[in-house]
Amino acid sequence: MLKRLLIFSLSLLLVICAAGGGIAAWGWWQYGVPGPAPESRAVVVPRGGLASTAATLQHEGVIAPGRVGSLLFRVAVHLTRHDGVLHAAELAFPAHASLRDVLFVLRHGKPVVHWLTVAEGLSALQVAELIDRAPVLSGPPLSPPAEGAVLPQTYDYEWGTPRAVLLGRMQAAMEAALDAVWRGRTPVPEIPDRRTLLVLASMVERETAIAGERPLVARVFINRLRLGMRLQSDPTVVYGINRGAGPLGHALTRAELEAPGVYNTYTLPGLPAGPICSPGRASLDAVAHPADSDALYFVADGSGGHAFASSLAEHNRNVGAWRARQAPGK
Repeated sequence: MLKRLLIFSLSLLLVICAAGGGIAAWGWWQYGVPGPAPESRAVVVPRGGLASTAATLQHEGVIAPGRVGSLLFRVAVHLTRHDGVLHAAELAFPAHASLRDVLFVLRHGKPVVHWLTVAEGLSALQVAELIDRAPVLSGPPLSPPAEGAVLPQTYDYEWGTPRAVLLGRMQAAMEAALDAVWRGRTPVPEIPDRRTLLVLASMVERETAIAGERPLVARVFINRLRLGMRLQSDPTVVYGINRGAGPLGHALTRAELEAPGVYNTYTLPGLPAGPICSPGRASLDAVAHPADSDALYFVADGSGGHAFASSLAEHNRNVGAWRARQAPGK
């Protein structure tokens, strides 16, 4: 009897060991088998523990669904706990990522990087709207910053970055750029301080998009300031009307050009009240290093650029040529 009981016990133990080995082998196979995601995807992994992490990954199709999928994930996390902690972030998981791959991403993956480009010439109002529309940022909508306080360039950020933090980086970038440009400038009496440089750069930015023309446009404004001439810059008048909300929608009228205002450089001597947009580094550099020229006027030449002139007579000829190109049939 005792012998039979011993044989039975040994047999049962072998069966249990075999079953356990089979389960372990199956689990190990599941750990490395390709996952269900048909393509790579970015997933916001929340804080809150394994349950919320597993639920999120299942909802996004990264790990197998159901209780078995959740259990396998939990067991895999426990057995590999010495490999590091899981991170909450927006992470990119490759297509058909296995549990092994998923855990590697959760522990060692870099957060997904988003990019936001602030184009040259945007107003403070447009910059605030751009940041408010940007995906995966956090925090309340922004009030427009000070005009000209943001440096146009492309900025990187991660999921959950506060809008105010990203705006702060943009403002710090402009401060750094303005400092560098000011230190390396070619000094001229008409630009006594950084603010004057910034205001003129914003005007240059709105007057031309052609890189080679910017130093010439800057020189025209500097020459006019030296002689006490009014700057007569159309973009400043437009800004005074709509504060940078976008294109005016019509050509400036005589009444608009003659209306007094702190941004109307047709009626106002000297500079407008402040910047009219966010100038890029090239426009800042153009004002810091203006062209060597005695030009006092410029007008569109009909081909996307401008014709520059040193005398009113020459300017009037350029205006006549531009009007002739605009005539019907031309």
